[in-house]
Parts: sequence; structure tokens; C-alpha cells
Amino acid sequence: MPNIIINGPVGRLEGRYQHGKEPTSPVALVLHPHPQYGGTMNNKVVYTLFHTYARLGFSVLRFNFRGVGRSQGTFNRGEGELSDAASALDWLQTYNPNSRGCWIAGFSFGAWIAMQLLMRRPEISGFVAVAPPANLFDFTFLAPCPASGLIAHGDSDDVVPQEAVQKLVDKLKHQRDIHVAFKVCEGANHFFADRMEELGEMVEEYMQLRLAPPKTAPTIKKAASNR
Repeated sequence: MPNIIINGPVGRLEGRYQHGKEPTSPVALVLHPHPQYGGTMNNKVVYTLFHTYARLGFSVLRFNFRGVGRSQGTFNRGEGELSDAASALDWLQTYNPNSRGCWIAGFSFGAWIAMQLLMRRPEISGFVAVAPPANLFDFTFLAPCPASGLIAHGDSDDVVPQEAVQKLVDKLKHQRDIHVAFKVCEGANHFFADRMEELGEMVEEYMQLRLAPPKTAPTIKKAASNR
């Protein structure tokens, strides 16, 4: 898993990258939680999402927002972090010009940034948002949400109440041609402590369903007429 350096909007961005085995492997970008509250690309939820996508054959990237780890710059209230994410996605697509799909994933603050990037990049075909902070940040920009995806939450989350996330899900579900799966992990807190394996399985199961080839209707052969 090579360490990489990306040229970001205000300097270098430190990342970890796993390249898919196929020339057309889909790509996924994973975003970490709030930089001012200890969030880094090595967060356990981010690490779990990263390796879930890698197991599924994706070319996957996680990186540190500006001012975190070896990434240059300072926290910029989400605006700068969104620019960082856009630069990271540009890098990912440059190294995977023939990818057959593009996904975005994020945890907590990273989910908020991921959903904003989703609105700005039409090539993103799906999302995974873990514990999106619907009670702390404004998600009204999702009008309409341009892609289907998964929202995962813990029923023991004491940072983001399940009711706040349920309201967001209900809003998105009313949009035509958009399907949002809402999975609740029993006993999981905001950081999915002691529930990391369940989270990985939840995401992997959803992704396998989304990546499965569409079922084709059986061909009905006409019976030969008797002559």
C-alpha cells in the first residue's frame, strides 16, 4: 500500500493508495472525520472502508485533509477540505483513466464533505456515508441528490442522534430514481467501537449488490407451429 503525495490547493496532501488489479477497476475515495477532533485517514472507520473497497477490486485512496499529518495548510471550515477532496479525486482519476465507476465514501465530517463533492462531480455513481452529522451540518444542498447510496449509522450514537439521520434519509428517499439504503448497526456508537467488522460486512454486502450485473429477462422462444 504505497504512500503518496498529492498536489493540493494549498500544498501537499498525504495519502495512502491501493491500485486495483484490472485496467478498468472502479475507483473510490474515502474521507476522514473532523480534523479538529482528531480525525485522520488512519481512523478505524476510514481504514475499514478503505480495505472493504480494496477487497472488492477498487483502486482506492484515502488521504489527510489540509493541516493533518504531513498534509500542508490549516483547517478551513469545510470549504478548503472540499477543495482537497476534489484534488484527491482528480489524482485518482488521472491514474485510473479507464475506470468503470467512481464512488465516494466518508465518515462523520468526511461524509458531509463527500456528499458535497457528490453534488459537484457528475461522474460519481454512488456513495457510502457513515454516521453523517445531520444534526451538526447543513445537508439541504442535497436537492436533489444525484446518485443512490448507503447511509450507515449506529443505534447507540450519542454524537449524531438516529432521528436526525432518519430525517435526512426520508428526505432523500422521496426523490425520483434515487434509492438510499439505510442500515442501522445495533449497539454501535458514533465510532463503531467493537462493531467494525459488522460495519465492513454491511458496506461490502451493499456494494456487492450495486456492482452485480443487472439481471436480464429470460428469452421466451416461440413454439414452432404445426404444419
